[in-house]
Amino acid sequence: MEPNTQNTALLVMDMQAGIIPMLPAAEALLPKVAKAIASAREKKIPVIYVVVGFRQGAPEVNMNNKSFGAGRAKYAGMNMEEFMTVHPAVAPTEGEITVTKRRVSSFTGSDLEVVLRSFGIQHLILTGIATSGVVLSTTREAADKDYRLTILSDCCADADEEVHRVLTTKIFPRQADVKTLEEWIG
Repeated sequence: MEPNTQNTALLVMDMQAGIIPMLPAAEALLPKVAKAIASAREKKIPVIYVVVGFRQGAPEVNMNNKSFGAGRAKYAGMNMEEFMTVHPAVAPTEGEITVTKRRVSSFTGSDLEVVLRSFGIQHLILTGIATSGVVLSTTREAADKDYRLTILSDCCADADEEVHRVLTTKIFPRQADVKTLEEWIG
């Protein structure tokens, strides 16, 4: 049976130059995410990239935010354009959309929801770094917004392998279909 690709988009989240070096396992993840992207393109599923970033000087970073506040000085001094560049192994092609978010969830501080509505997207396929960060936050928010979700477990990675395992085997299945890349490709 042919999979339903209508109203579906693949999200490639935080696969960017400033994030990948923070997670040694990310390099091994790149070929799998590249294969997911190639499969989506072949199936005419839109590929939407989500990157985290700030304006130069990081004025969006609030010191009350435990995750980002501690790194405010670091973010303020970074070249944000370089930091936000999608890794070349999984880079967008001409015409593919890149959304910039300002927090962990793909929805927070971005126009992702507007883009999804304009494409009529109701089903999200999630990939990204980190499982306990963008994947978890986006899953929770997307589920609350009534999107149908599929998480490609081997196209996500986390600094803590046990956290990744618990999320993909015990937590995510409550709100999403969790599949391997090969199961999704069929």
